[in-house]
Amino acid sequence: MLEHGGRLRQASLHYGIAEAQWLDLSSGLAPWPFAIPVIPERAWARLPETDDGLEQAACTYYGAANVLPVPGSQCAIQLLPRLRRGGKVGVLSPCYAEHAEAWRRNGHIVREVVEQEVDFYLDSLDVLVVVNPNNPTGLSLTPEQLLTWHARLAQRGGWLVVDEAFMDNTPALSLAAQSHRAGLIVLRSFGKFFGLAGVRLGFVLAELKLLKLLAEQVGPWAVSGPTRIVGQACLVDTEAHVRQRERSELASERLAALLTLHGLSPQGGCALFQWLATPYAERLYDFMAQRGILLRLFAHNSSVRFGLPADDADWLRLEQALSAYTEACTKENP
Repeated sequence: MLEHGGRLRQASLHYGIAEAQWLDLSSGLAPWPFAIPVIPERAWARLPETDDGLEQAACTYYGAANVLPVPGSQCAIQLLPRLRRGGKVGVLSPCYAEHAEAWRRNGHIVREVVEQEVDFYLDSLDVLVVVNPNNPTGLSLTPEQLLTWHARLAQRGGWLVVDEAFMDNTPALSLAAQSHRAGLIVLRSFGKFFGLAGVRLGFVLAELKLLKLLAEQVGPWAVSGPTRIVGQACLVDTEAHVRQRERSELASERLAALLTLHGLSPQGGCALFQWLATPYAERLYDFMAQRGILLRLFAHNSSVRFGLPADDADWLRLEQALSAYTEACTKENP
């Protein structure tokens, strides 16, 4: 399995710091979980029903014609490659590593490309996978650019797969409303914006024909009854959506300013994280971890991702650790 953020227990054992004493900034989740509604006993006792309103709530929230709930968007990432014969797949990189891995594992030839290379390679690809906004760099591509790429792929029966896991704060950039088009597949993650990764819920937005094929791979009752109740309650809470967007945007701006103040100007980010590329990424990660602050380390390109602190105490703790890091660096290189 590939490495991911959120491995708090592993860090706790490695650094000898109790789990409760950590400030976990590693997973890119909104640190303010939505309220959990009361779960009726029948939701635990009966098999899930698919006419309970979850799909309709998701269609309204995302502005999509059709949706398929799945137990986390990771499920769709692993299953989509099964729906095509082996072919050539481009993955706009660096990005969430599970995308390239899933296509390779299912016999496809994968080429990881940067944005400037897409136009050159596109006509030789059967599938292009894009994470927008990108994780971890925060790069955002316009709907116009993505639809241009989609049109070139679709005319040859190709797919554009767009992972919009971090799109909730910028719905105007989403392709959800266009997901009825043949060959356009949009993935949405529930846990990140709503701060409820533990419920394991995601949605696939695509033409109905493809969703039916994917549903056969997912199997029946994949999303539990209690999860469906939580998901629907959060998706229809429009006032809470506004509050979550406002505070995450303000926190992300504050985080970028704090990092810059300590000589660690981020190269990218979005409303739920900031991304810093530095030759000292491993040192910074270790320095913070020794103080009980867990970041997301990307060793392959020497970078770290900072999630959002939740409250004033967390902000103070992060600021003090950054000050200590800056002071340590200054002493070594006066």
